[in-house]
Amino acid sequence: MSHHYSCICLLLCSVLLSLLHAEDVCDSGSCHPAIGDLLVGRSEQLTASSVCGLTGPQKYCIVGYLEKCFLCDSRYPYNPYTHPNSHPIENVITTFEPDRKKKWWQSENGLDHVSIRLDLETLFQFSHLILTFKTFRPAAMLVERSTDCGHTWKIFRYFAQNCAESFPNIPSGPAKGVGDIVCDPRYSDIEPSTEGEVVLKALDPSFEIENPYIRSIQELITLTNLRINFTKLHTLGDTLFGRRQSDPLEKYYYAVYEMVVRGSCFCNGHASQCSPVQKLRGDVFYQPGMVHGRCVCQHNTDGMSCERCKEFYNDAPWRPAEGSQDNACKPCKCNGHSDRCYFDMAVYVANDRISGGVCEDCQHHTMGQHCDQCKPFFYRDPLRTISDPLACIPCDCDPEGTLYSGLCESRTDPILGTIAGWCLCKENVEGVRCDMCKPSYYGLSGSDPLGCQPCTCNPSGSLSFSMCDPVTGECLCQRFVTGPHCEECLVCNQEVRLLNLFFPTCSSRCSSSDGQCDCLPNIMGRQCTEPAPGYFFLPLDYYIYEAEHVPCCPWGPGVVGEPTPGKPITWTGPGFARVLNGAGLRFTISNIPFAMDFDIALRYEPEVFENLCSQKDLDEYQQYHCVEIASEVGPQILPEVCARLIVSMSARIHNGAVPCKCHPQGSLSSSCSQRGGQCPCKPNVAGRCCDRCSAGSFGFGFHGCYLCECHPQGSVSTLCDQLTGQCSCRREVDGRCCSRCLAGYFGFPNCRPCPCNGYAELCDPVTGACLSCSRFTTGSRCERCVDGYYGNPLTREPCRPCMCPESPASNRYFAHSCHQDPRTLQLVCNCLEGYSGNRCDECPSGFYGNPGRPGAQCLPCSCNNNIDATDPQSCNKVTGECLKCLYNTHGPSCQFCKPGYFGSALLQNCRRCTCNFSGVNPAICAPGHGVCLCDRMTGVCPCLPNVIGSTCDRCASGYWNMSHGIGCQFCDCNPRNSQSNPCNQFTGQCPCKLGYSGRHCDECEENYFGDPRMHCIPCTCNEQGTRKPECDKDTGACNCRVGVTGKLCDQCGRGFKQEFPTCSQCHLCFDQWDNEMTTLFQTVQGLMRFAANLEDKRDTLPSCDMRFKGLEDKISEIERILKTPVLSLETFLIIKDFHDYIRKYYQMSSSAVEKISGAIPIIRYSENTRDGILAMLGNRTSKENYTLEQLRMFKTPDIQKLNEKSCGLPGNPPCVITPCGGALCQNSNGNKQCGGPNCNGTLPLSTNTVKKAEETDMLLNNLTRQLQESENQVLYNLIYYVNNIAEIEVSYFELQSTHPWSTPRHAGSPIDSACSVRGAGLPALTGEHFLV
Repeated sequence: MSHHYSCICLLLCSVLLSLLHAEDVCDSGSCHPAIGDLLVGRSEQLTASSVCGLTGPQKYCIVGYLEKCFLCDSRYPYNPYTHPNSHPIENVITTFEPDRKKKWWQSENGLDHVSIRLDLETLFQFSHLILTFKTFRPAAMLVERSTDCGHTWKIFRYFAQNCAESFPNIPSGPAKGVGDIVCDPRYSDIEPSTEGEVVLKALDPSFEIENPYIRSIQELITLTNLRINFTKLHTLGDTLFGRRQSDPLEKYYYAVYEMVVRGSCFCNGHASQCSPVQKLRGDVFYQPGMVHGRCVCQHNTDGMSCERCKEFYNDAPWRPAEGSQDNACKPCKCNGHSDRCYFDMAVYVANDRISGGVCEDCQHHTMGQHCDQCKPFFYRDPLRTISDPLACIPCDCDPEGTLYSGLCESRTDPILGTIAGWCLCKENVEGVRCDMCKPSYYGLSGSDPLGCQPCTCNPSGSLSFSMCDPVTGECLCQRFVTGPHCEECLVCNQEVRLLNLFFPTCSSRCSSSDGQCDCLPNIMGRQCTEPAPGYFFLPLDYYIYEAEHVPCCPWGPGVVGEPTPGKPITWTGPGFARVLNGAGLRFTISNIPFAMDFDIALRYEPEVFENLCSQKDLDEYQQYHCVEIASEVGPQILPEVCARLIVSMSARIHNGAVPCKCHPQGSLSSSCSQRGGQCPCKPNVAGRCCDRCSAGSFGFGFHGCYLCECHPQGSVSTLCDQLTGQCSCRREVDGRCCSRCLAGYFGFPNCRPCPCNGYAELCDPVTGACLSCSRFTTGSRCERCVDGYYGNPLTREPCRPCMCPESPASNRYFAHSCHQDPRTLQLVCNCLEGYSGNRCDECPSGFYGNPGRPGAQCLPCSCNNNIDATDPQSCNKVTGECLKCLYNTHGPSCQFCKPGYFGSALLQNCRRCTCNFSGVNPAICAPGHGVCLCDRMTGVCPCLPNVIGSTCDRCASGYWNMSHGIGCQFCDCNPRNSQSNPCNQFTGQCPCKLGYSGRHCDECEENYFGDPRMHCIPCTCNEQGTRKPECDKDTGACNCRVGVTGKLCDQCGRGFKQEFPTCSQCHLCFDQWDNEMTTLFQTVQGLMRFAANLEDKRDTLPSCDMRFKGLEDKISEIERILKTPVLSLETFLIIKDFHDYIRKYYQMSSSAVEKISGAIPIIRYSENTRDGILAMLGNRTSKENYTLEQLRMFKTPDIQKLNEKSCGLPGNPPCVITPCGGALCQNSNGNKQCGGPNCNGTLPLSTNTVKKAEETDMLLNNLTRQLQESENQVLYNLIYYVNNIAEIEVSYFELQSTHPWSTPRHAGSPIDSACSVRGAGLPALTGEHFLV
């Protein structure tokens, strides 16, 4: 068992390591998803404006000599067995099926304007587009793209055979810049007639792009929609080989075998993987090879295309990753007071492009870009860091007296001179809290911008420290000053005013008429200066208390004073009270009428009196007021006389100087002042000997004394106990300095009882939050029950334990809290995660166990977050085994990726193996099953031989034609004629040298001829006079176009105007005149030969001239007779009949001439057609001979390849299912079967060639027979005409011999037979007739 778990651990670790390695791709800089076919899996998003047979079967034909027609019925999806004639648009999506060419998309017949549209679910990056046509490529088309889901469109590229005609305002030819919109004529030729391609690349590789992330480039390579608009069909003539078509439009339509749109999800360089846009369950399979659209973003980015930063990662501007720069988004610095922020470019620039993140919704009374400042009305606690939740505390300012209704300084700044918490008082306000008006100001008010109003009192008559009451503004007048503004004096004289300073006998009021003062009781006089009769003014020592009247003391009664004659009495009362050394007296004073400052004078005399001073000294002592000066408190400046007398008396009284006795702890030294004995005291120490603390200090010791520092708002005095330092606190205030509330109170200095509802004795001294709530209560006011208990402390309802299912004190309590339903009074438990039920005694979805049993609990199903926790069937309730794994995972704990997926199940990124089914081993990746087993960690697919790439999507260098189950074929480029061995992986075309062509570079290129095994020679034909190809590849003979002749096709032919290279055809009458001229030329040539013979025989035949002369005479005679006839009626009628007879045959001969003239152009056209067909047969024969020679050079292959080459299609399937047969296959009649329809083997191709040759030969024979019949008819007409002429001559001679008016022969002039034939016979008459 331990070994099993160790294996699982190692496997999971390896998966994690592989995933981390995959994510490391983005750690080193920019990363991009793999490119694929965007059409795969999006058949529903691909539409066409026209599809044949959508409403019912539709007839269409194919272009060829033997015209064939078929039916298109697209009412149902394509199926090779049940609906093979269905051609909807989804047929163009690549499927790598064996019979790929049996299905295609086809439009309706005769429509020029047809469009195909692909709608993607989000923004994708576009690489290139490839269209493979079944029919001719369009004569004109254009491709559009949209980046806003089809709201607006932009042209990608125009394609046309004739750009100037189809798109007149669009430049033709190659683009000059990467974003130029041009018309490309390369992909619109009428050839090839099938499997022609149209290729469009988003970025032309010939242009170097420095920054692919600029806006213009991104607009070129990104799209949400792609639209291909076909605007013009390629058409041919409506007849073929003279046969009329029933409906020409039936063979004109668009048909596409395959459409490939290569691209990837667009992630701005921040992702290497993509996931589906719509998240579905893990058991929902996507089509293999589908390119998804949601980026799995890295670098702290987010969005469908990683086009923005993640939440709270906005401290720097979002940028796409470029090369090795990942340009990752940075987290905002909010000091723990916020989890939201946004980017501000202005802030970023102002901070020297270091930080541009602005925190939002700052908590804990903070504000600012980084939540690093306290909000208004709060200030920074200097004892806490800014990241502390309690860093900002509220201002303690009176809103009436501060600026901005209670604002204080938020922080301490030595440069600005600010102190945190310092209230910003209005101009006329002062105090720590700005709660007092300044002296001479009153009426503190929040509505007053200055805070207080100035007093309106006369400064001369009001008090100096404050002229008016700070609340009411009432003026505070000086003594004897009156008036609302202290601007008037009392009407009392100066003497009374001065007297009243010491003896207030009169009031401050007097009569305004006579000046009589308003006197106090028992005082009289205008100015109240005299007592009433029987009354007196008391002296200063009126209140005398005699020591001898003190209750009797242990030492006996007082001594009665005895006056001495001649001496003044020095005592009052009866005498003295004798007081022993060390004893004392206690006086009781109870008759003081008014509380004020009094001086106490003690009079005593020693019983033994020694006069230490002379009379002179006493006089000086009194003169300089030495007693009065010495009695003053504080430092004294004695006159020298007083100082000398005091020193003398002190020495005499104390028998010398008195020791200092400076306290060793309280004094700075043991020396004291020479006069007075004051010791030098330490700080806050008082007393002559420095032996006690001064007022307002405590803690006497070697350090001196400490100041009391009693809080002015919390204490009743500034004095404290000099031993403990305890200040005298107000009620509800505590602390040595009276600076905090008493226990059970809060809110110093306005201390209030803790609002704890009787459940706690203590609370937070600042906030009042209750501490240590009892009886299971909690909250800042102990106003609710703790979790696990329910009740209502506010109504004194006790907190009782939640039984979920047992009490919180047990180990079977599975709830956060509970409450009692007010309607049903039932207990409702708020269960912990993993528990459910009214009493939390059940396990919910995603958990297993039986909490109802003692000691049991609910445990989470260990499915690595790969199940739907809300699905009750997601895992086994008893064992915890995972049953419905999501995210393409499986296993008892959903710890593995499904077969056909790779990645890490622990991180929910299992991705489908995106193997190219044509390039992988069919035993591991069988097509149609939807599952391909790739490497579980890297996703590398098992490739066939000579196939490479992580998805087996391309051939190795030197190989091409990836085939399912076989791999890639060797390019086999001719090493002599090719530039290199690697060939095009799709077409197999080798890169040929100049002058060579063919897939293997084993043929001469167009416009070259010769033996490619030796060398290919360029044709020297005139390009303007030739048609494609310019010359025969084998002989080099130039292929002149119609109307051109010559070895190099550089001359205009006969029947065409001699204006090379135009060579326009002459008028139709040329053929007639040409025939006449040819005949004349031949006749003249005959006459010239005849004349030459006559020249030679002139001497031997002299009688001919005479005979001709005779004939001329006869003709003249006939003319005379005809001009002046002397005929009978009968003779005239006979002549008329002969005349009608001659006219009739003349008309017949003229008609024959017209027929012959009309047949001549047809004969010439037939001759040209025959010559062209013979030339085609010659070329075909040469090619077949060349093919035969190539076949003879083949080595003996294996039977499978031989079958494939001979009969077509792979040779290994059984004879029953293969449509092309094989070497040993027989048909239903028992005959050998090799080849068939759509089979491209040598035998069926040769058979078709022979059949076509036979058909051509039959056509030639028919044409020859028709030409022969035409020639025979012409000869028959000619013979018939000649016979008629002969009959006319015979009739003429008969007429001449039978009628007497005929000219008689001359006697003695017999006619030579040869001359008669030449002079009046058939040749001369025949030539004369043709001249007519």
